[in-house]
Amino acid sequence: MTSFLLIEQPGAWAPDALETTLAEVFPGRRLDAAREAGLRPLLIRKPGRHARVPGSPVTVFVASGRPGKRWLERLEVNDLAELAGLDVDAVAAGRRGHGTPVTGPLFLVCTHGSKDMCCAVFGRPVATGLAQNHPGLVWEVSHVGGDRWAGNLLTVPDGFLHGGLGAAEAELVAKEALHGNVRLDHLRGRTSAESPWAQYAEIAVRNHTGLRGLDAVLAVEEHSNGETRTVVVAARERRFEVVLRRVPAAGAGVSRCSARVVLSGFTVESVREQSHEFIGG
Repeated sequence: MTSFLLIEQPGAWAPDALETTLAEVFPGRRLDAAREAGLRPLLIRKPGRHARVPGSPVTVFVASGRPGKRWLERLEVNDLAELAGLDVDAVAAGRRGHGTPVTGPLFLVCTHGSKDMCCAVFGRPVATGLAQNHPGLVWEVSHVGGDRWAGNLLTVPDGFLHGGLGAAEAELVAKEALHGNVRLDHLRGRTSAESPWAQYAEIAVRNHTGLRGLDAVLAVEEHSNGETRTVVVAARERRFEVVLRRVPAAGAGVSRCSARVVLSGFTVESVREQSHEFIGG
């Protein structure tokens, strides 16, 4: 996901709350091209249990998470029908000019319990804790995926996703983000990366180099080599070749609450800097 459309919807969320809202505001196939181009629509609400006050404005954020070109804007509408005039294709393309510029980041914590119980169990304490220290910057968000990583924290527009967080770990992530950095612990990856392979390769290089800047580590090339894939990662003035292998699902494991999940992922076979190999296995 390279861009975001965040729509405030207070109160409880049904499992299909996002798609129901989008179908009402953007009928037909209006969002298809924007989503294909990297737009991620999500519902947001203020931490805690709040119902919308009739007649109160609805907050909407649009953002781009493209490296070096990040921006965040805020709109307020009296009725969601007003969003029909929003140029979602321009948002997906990373073009500004839709609302009032906002200094980010925002901290979005998945608490969509009707979609997955883990998100509520682990997400709500994280959202509550962060909101106490960062009022106005923290929102609960609809499902971002990956219940086995709950609590999940997405920073916008930076586009970095962390998982497996408690309130204390989330606070450390937020402090780094407010200084323009990425916390390496619990990092799930950069959402604007071209593929999961690229996400994993970037994390591997960050963990070795310790680089924390938002754009200090970026995957720039990707090549398939049969069962493995080589990702070229730029890390400031250095370049690394990361060879990855997908780990096939080997069965089910227990997530952080009660759900059972299929275990799969990637393993790093090697990381090489201009013919200097420093990681193996």
